[in-house]
Amino acid sequence: MPSIFTKIINNEIPGYKVAEDDKFIAILDIFPLTKGHTLVIIKREIDYIFNIEDDLYKEFLLFTKKVSKGIEKAIKCKRIGVIVEGLEVPHAHIHLIPINRGGNMNFANPKLQLTKEEFAEIAEKIREAIG
Repeated sequence: MPSIFTKIINNEIPGYKVAEDDKFIAILDIFPLTKGHTLVIIKREIDYIFNIEDDLYKEFLLFTKKVSKGIEKAIKCKRIGVIVEGLEVPHAHIHLIPINRGGNMNFANPKLQLTKEEFAEIAEKIREAIG
């Protein structure tokens, strides 16, 4: 059964895309911890990030770096926090979270409630910043 990320990649369900190429996609997390919280996803359904073959893993990290630089330009923050958890969706992905303090990356924190318009605006700002 395809993961929810595969359904977004295949345009079967909507997602707020901020970057995409033939191997990877970056979308806004719809349950964000902070504005600009982005998921970077490998398009192939690989469950565990450390099972990605080395060359693809390197490309994945370089794509993630490119996306993080765009988030930094678009969203006011001190840093971009990185989390690889992967328990909820069995499809390799990295969370990029704009942070201003250590507690911003706690998944027990209440999630932001954003409108479709706010998501679209944030995605557009990040896309423009990535170039």
